[in-house]
Amino acid sequence: MKNPTVKGLAAPFLWAHPASRFLCLRFGGASVLVRSNSKELTDKLAAYYRDFLDPAATACEPADIEVTALELPEVDLGLPLAPKPPEPGKKRIKEEFLDLPDGRVVRKRLTGMVYLFGQGVQLALGPCLANDNQVVNFINNRYIERLIKDDSLLFHASGVAKGDKGLCLAGFAGMGKSTLALAVMRHGTDFVSNDRVMVERTETGLVMHGLPKMPRVNPGTVLANPNLAPVIPAGERARFEAMPPAELWDLEHKYDAFIDECFGPDKFRLSCPMAALVLLNWRREQIPMTAARIDIRERRDLMPAFMKELGLFFEMDEATRGRDFSEEAYLARLEGCPVYELSGGVDFEAAARFCLDLLR
Repeated sequence: MKNPTVKGLAAPFLWAHPASRFLCLRFGGASVLVRSNSKELTDKLAAYYRDFLDPAATACEPADIEVTALELPEVDLGLPLAPKPPEPGKKRIKEEFLDLPDGRVVRKRLTGMVYLFGQGVQLALGPCLANDNQVVNFINNRYIERLIKDDSLLFHASGVAKGDKGLCLAGFAGMGKSTLALAVMRHGTDFVSNDRVMVERTETGLVMHGLPKMPRVNPGTVLANPNLAPVIPAGERARFEAMPPAELWDLEHKYDAFIDECFGPDKFRLSCPMAALVLLNWRREQIPMTAARIDIRERRDLMPAFMKELGLFFEMDEATRGRDFSEEAYLARLEGCPVYELSGGVDFEAAARFCLDLLR
């Protein structure tokens, strides 16, 4: 196609594969409509998003966010896609992309999934059923984009809440922010988010917004938290129980932990006032954990633990392109918000008790 556009590339797929199936969701204040040509896919997504179904909505109503996911064999658009450089510390190139006048094309190299988005088009193409987790991420990224464009800042963090107080939990890679969030959940809190938190400043203070994404946990986290027992199939549990703790910590094997199965119904909420930011900066040594309030302006070395780039799946517009996403913007957003550093040795139970004290 000469001078391709997102709209022009999407049109023949939408015409040839009618998306007659639909799913209506509600993420916080946003209505979300997902269309597909596959009933099996919408059924899988309905099971995943069961805490966020919007039974009162219909596909005939305009939604704040509309996404189409077409179940197809791998798609080759014949475009000169450029590889996205891997993140620091990583070697494998996972994605390639091309910016077009009206948006962007992204292709996942490992799965062959293709995503077209821009100026109202939000389309996932390819083996969606085999990669429904990627479809979930694509839908959630549309919600992130909406919140960022409403002036939130993106934090690489988990979130928990009790009453009218929420905690943002962050840490460098592998520090265990999701494990800590789920350890806190054992004590009757609500779950806000697993890996991304959008922080907004309102007239009454900071508000943290989460994502409707189930935490993905490794076997070590499951074995240490009795509430997570349903996550690992019974036939697999004995193998993990026989492994040394250090090996479990580094194991790259993840399970979805459904909040309602592990902690009961109505424990997942997507926004609440933000009371504090807790930063994990501990190490695997047999020494006591320590907790201290810090001045983040004097500890900029900890800022990479929670700052997060918008990434390939964010559609820039003129207003967003002029926004400040620097360290100074994050510092200004956190002005007046207590920040705590947990250092010393890894101790999730002690950290959970500390977080609960903050929430009380």
